[in-house]
Amino acid sequence: MTRYLISFDDGAMDVAEEDLPDVTAAARTVEREATEAGVWVFSAGVCSPVGMSVVGVDGTVCDDPPADKAYVGGFAVVETATRDEALSWAARIAAACRCAQEVRELVPDPGA
Repeated sequence: MTRYLISFDDGAMDVAEEDLPDVTAAARTVEREATEAGVWVFSAGVCSPVGMSVVGVDGTVCDDPPADKAYVGGFAVVETATRDEALSWAARIAAACRCAQEVRELVPDPGA
């Protein structure tokens, strides 16, 4: 089994306020179905980059993130037998969240 990160950029989920309850319900349905299928690991929305900090290798803290950088807006981690299965779940998440999803394989750390 391989774990995949399914994510979208901050601002990609451009949904009208009145549609948010439907989007939330659809996303929770996909999460429930993925949990029942035994592939769901974890998910979260990520707060806006406003107020974020970047910590450098020397410990220096920068509270002004670069404006030209793309930031993650939300993500899910699934564990599937095949990449095609992960892509299928990503398609369901994309439909529920009404925005495209990026799918990337996570590198396992056997020492963790």
